[in-house]
Amino acid sequence: MVYYTISGIRLPCVPSVHHNSSSHRNSSSVAGNASTALSFPLKKHSLSRKIVAGSSSYDSEASTTATSRKVLVPGGDSSFTTNVLVPGAKPPSSTDQLETSDIVSEDPKVLREVPESSSMVGDTSTEVLDEQEKIAVLPDTREKTDKRTVPPPGAGQRIYDIDPILSSFRQHLDYRYSQYKRMRADIDKFEGGLEKFSRGYEKFGFIRSETGITYREWAPGATRAALIGDFNNWNPNADVMARDEFGVWEIFLPNNADGSSPIPHGSRVKIRMDTPSGLKDSIPAWIKFAVQAPGEIPYNGIYYDPPEEEKYVFKHPQPKKPKSLRIYESHVGMSSTEPKINTYANFRDEMLPRIKKLGYNAVQIMAIQEHSYYASFGYHVTNFFAPSSRFGTPDDLKSLIDKAHELGLLVLMDIVHSHASNNTLDGLNMFDGTDSHYFHSGSRGHHWMWDSRLFNYGSWEVVRYLLSNARWWLDEFKFDGFRFDGVTSMMYTHHGLQMTFTGNYNEYFGFATDVDAVVYLMLVNDMIHGLFPEAVSIGEDVSGMPTFCVPIQDGGVGFDYRLHMAIADKWIELLQKRDEDWRMGDIIHTLTNRRWLEKCISYAESHDQALVGDKTIAFWLMDKDMYDFMALDRPATPLIDRGIALHKMIRLITMALGGEGYLNFMGNEFGHPEWIDFPRGDQHLPNGKVVPGNNNSFDKCRRRFDLGDAEYLRYHGLQEFDRAMHHLEGNYGFMTDIHQYISRKDEGDRVIVFERGNLVFVFNFHWNNSYSDYRIGCHKSGKYKIVLDSDDALFGGFDRLDHNAEYFTFEGWYDDRPRSIMVYTPARTAVVYALVEDKPESAPLKIETAATLADDNEREPEPEDAPEAAAEDAAASELVQS
Repeated sequence: MVYYTISGIRLPCVPSVHHNSSSHRNSSSVAGNASTALSFPLKKHSLSRKIVAGSSSYDSEASTTATSRKVLVPGGDSSFTTNVLVPGAKPPSSTDQLETSDIVSEDPKVLREVPESSSMVGDTSTEVLDEQEKIAVLPDTREKTDKRTVPPPGAGQRIYDIDPILSSFRQHLDYRYSQYKRMRADIDKFEGGLEKFSRGYEKFGFIRSETGITYREWAPGATRAALIGDFNNWNPNADVMARDEFGVWEIFLPNNADGSSPIPHGSRVKIRMDTPSGLKDSIPAWIKFAVQAPGEIPYNGIYYDPPEEEKYVFKHPQPKKPKSLRIYESHVGMSSTEPKINTYANFRDEMLPRIKKLGYNAVQIMAIQEHSYYASFGYHVTNFFAPSSRFGTPDDLKSLIDKAHELGLLVLMDIVHSHASNNTLDGLNMFDGTDSHYFHSGSRGHHWMWDSRLFNYGSWEVVRYLLSNARWWLDEFKFDGFRFDGVTSMMYTHHGLQMTFTGNYNEYFGFATDVDAVVYLMLVNDMIHGLFPEAVSIGEDVSGMPTFCVPIQDGGVGFDYRLHMAIADKWIELLQKRDEDWRMGDIIHTLTNRRWLEKCISYAESHDQALVGDKTIAFWLMDKDMYDFMALDRPATPLIDRGIALHKMIRLITMALGGEGYLNFMGNEFGHPEWIDFPRGDQHLPNGKVVPGNNNSFDKCRRRFDLGDAEYLRYHGLQEFDRAMHHLEGNYGFMTDIHQYISRKDEGDRVIVFERGNLVFVFNFHWNNSYSDYRIGCHKSGKYKIVLDSDDALFGGFDRLDHNAEYFTFEGWYDDRPRSIMVYTPARTAVVYALVEDKPESAPLKIETAATLADDNEREPEPEDAPEAAAEDAAASELVQS
């Protein structure tokens, strides 16, 4: 998700879809005229408060929760930087905030006072919990017992050993951990544990049983509710629902006389409610499928329950989590070469084999959760449990994921829990007619830049909803993990907007920290890693929050990886400068500037840089010359030669030095020549201004994979280099090797030399100078061979290196290394050397044969263990900035 505030616009955006009650009635009456089922293809104030914990009509005990108050802190600069723990750094001053632990009565039947769940203390007023904020405890309708459990919380103290500076903020961090432990304890006590609590989709929404269908919805603001749809001719008096004391509405529909379902599969359904805002028809919050009928604006909830013979059955086991992640970021709808919306089926058949052949081991899919506005790139979610119907049915998505597993690919979902669509007709906004149902009320519940709603992570039912949502995608669809979007926005009340993170720890552990949101992130990571040990969680955080990727039992937030967002920003910054102004030390600092023991996913560019209004690396480098001079039968311009060379070098050094994983947005592997612009009409803003659209064109909402495949175009060489990069990492495992040593960053020669794992990387960024008999340091003695050369003709280079040459080491210290070799390093090239005896037998001596590896669908061999010699250099095994 874009965080940059330079343009002030995150995504192409239209005004929110708000409908008054009369328009709802009109649309409903139109729908009510349709008696047939829709056909579709199958294949408040934040105060300390008292909570009424009475007996539920479903359970003998009621659950409790506390809400929170945060302080909005005005920010300053609009730019962002990531920052890390640097050994020897001066500790920042300690915070002066005061925090207290929660005190909760052990008796759930009595009225008890609960202090606000926040880092903010001082308001001691109380009030009786509003009806819409009561907590619903429902029975477990699941017949089978799930043996999986989430381990109990740990001590949460190891973070102070990992980062001693954190001791100055022990009060905040211990309070944060106590809030997490309190939530775990309450969930255990009142919900039967996190495993049971995260199966909310088995209690809410449509629950099919042998005798009929039970439908439940949490809508405490409503005064009347009825289930309407094709099945009852949209009659609001036919199936009126009953409300319990916690605001949960329920109805049971018995089977038809012939035993068939009372709601046919594929039927349109909605819930009609009398609310404080008037009569309102809403798509059920837990709906599993939603469809926009042709010619209609609003979506309809679809009761999705195909017969057993039509349900997709998974055939292939989920792959084990790889040691290093190589992620292909993708979007199903725009994955076609044609100007159209592509399908799950086409992506399965056409894109997955391509991704496998390129050498990636994971595919990250964006825009899965249903979103009524296509141009939101999937970030304005309206239906959180429904796969986007634009691309096909839920079973089509399951087939896609199963095929990926057959190919040995992990499938990661780009999940959005940081905000929700402002759409009141199709989504959660004003669902029960109140502003504070799922979200914070007032300004705190609105993201002014994204034009979206912000969840109240201190609400019990919101936590149930979001935890269950993450569980749903893992359980039902077999996703292998998530990339959590917009985590920075969640963790701070200022959402990272107009805020510069300088590295001062007070920026992370002060009044602006949304402790409720951080605790939710801890809970969801707890659930993911406890119930799905092989699942991966990646967080998009630009702030550099310490402990972000530290295990929860040690006191961390629990993510496996952080997206290293500063790298892409640095490349864009450098590409706007002359080559003479690039600084090797600046590049190295950005690539290695990450927290100790916290893993990162690096990338040179993602979908953010490809959006209209921004520019990809290829466009920064080659601009309009890409349209006329990319054919091999035409002479290249100096701009094209420079762009081809630097594009390869930027990707390789990012992968080799930027983290423990790597990500690329689809098409960027071959330098896609154009931007992404979703079809959109003119936007009429409330102030009267009109933002021109693109006449709803799909021309820029596709990927021209034919360019990368065409051997007569220079795009093909860039694509082949990407493939060679990934197979090199697959053979040698350098991204996750603990040995990393930077031996040279020469500002005069413009040369960078470093060791990663058992490989030696040599980058010559000089625009003119090539160096013969250039001495580079190395750790191990023996014979070296070239295993990757960006100047290879296969990759669009000038073929200036002899791949049959052998390089023997000289004893004696050079660049702080015990040995050295003499090499030829041409201008604007990247070359990788490996000891012949250390090279896996399956690895090619000449890099041209890397292409043959891509045709092998077998799992790539695991990299060999580093020899004992690596242990001799333990002091250099950490991230060293020489």
